[in-house]
Amino acid sequence: MVKIGNIKISEFPLLLAPMEDVSDPPFRIACKENGADLMFTEFISSEGLIRNATKSIAKLDIFEYEHPIGIQIFGSEIESMREATVIAEQASPDIIDINYGCPVKKVASKGAGAGILKDIPKMVQMTAEIVKVANLPVTVKTRLGWDHNTMHIVEVAERLQDVGIKAISIHGRTRKQMYKGSANWELIGQIKDNPRMTIPVFGNGDIDSPKKAEMMRRKYGVDGIMIGRASIGYPWIFNEIKDYLSTGRLRPPPSVEERIQVLKRHLDFSIKWKGDRLGILEMRRHYKNYFKGIPHMKEFRIKLQTCNYIEGIHQIIEEIKIHVHQTEWDTNRLAS
Repeated sequence: MVKIGNIKISEFPLLLAPMEDVSDPPFRIACKENGADLMFTEFISSEGLIRNATKSIAKLDIFEYEHPIGIQIFGSEIESMREATVIAEQASPDIIDINYGCPVKKVASKGAGAGILKDIPKMVQMTAEIVKVANLPVTVKTRLGWDHNTMHIVEVAERLQDVGIKAISIHGRTRKQMYKGSANWELIGQIKDNPRMTIPVFGNGDIDSPKKAEMMRRKYGVDGIMIGRASIGYPWIFNEIKDYLSTGRLRPPPSVEERIQVLKRHLDFSIKWKGDRLGILEMRRHYKNYFKGIPHMKEFRIKLQTCNYIEGIHQIIEEIKIHVHQTEWDTNRLAS
């Protein structure tokens, strides 16, 4: 059983990565119901929290069924991060997670997210100060380093553990790589193999199939896996991985009916949560994977991604259902 502080999760937990405009409550419920053991909110600006910004405050909303869940915060100023930690804890999460991995220029250029990888002493000091004010376990999500010449993550992980974090998740790329190239799991494995490390080490990067998840667990011995992009529009990946790890067999992909049912609920909750315009807009990144593997879907995906009103989207979904039945598509023929 993996524990983060006093929080028991599971023997080999699967984590939903914190992703901006993705890891919101409408998507999190789908992931939770399909096997995610630990989830995180979208990352929340510390400056936004202490200034009571509407968008930042809205991201604090969590539901009882989501536990255990972590609230992730980011920022470049230590005092602001301390204050944001206190505010975030009032939302009653189980974990406070620090974002030291976001590579986006507008974040990193200000010394937040992966930007702090240029200043490891500050990174350690900020972490220590957050741990001091937190009443909950503090965890960190980070990258290997700023660039190829600064991949000191083995030492950095040690130092973060020494100041009190209770788990660390590592994306196997540098900030300079963004999301290009292949994730380097060798360094993640070295962190896990370090005899000084006693906290859970979670690996992240390029896990897009049950077989790959099993290989990374076996080869690098991580305590769990964090899944990001592969879950977008496909929350079933968590249970697919769990089934494969426990039985060695691949479960059949979800039926068209199940995909449509989950998609409709996701869509309706998204609109309820964010309003028509934003709710519809942010759903567009999910459509491709909701119907991945189903032939002749390009025309329907284009329609979904250009439709701006809820009634039209529901009509397109009905057209997809008819299309699939007319072509007698069989889920058992879908390559896993």
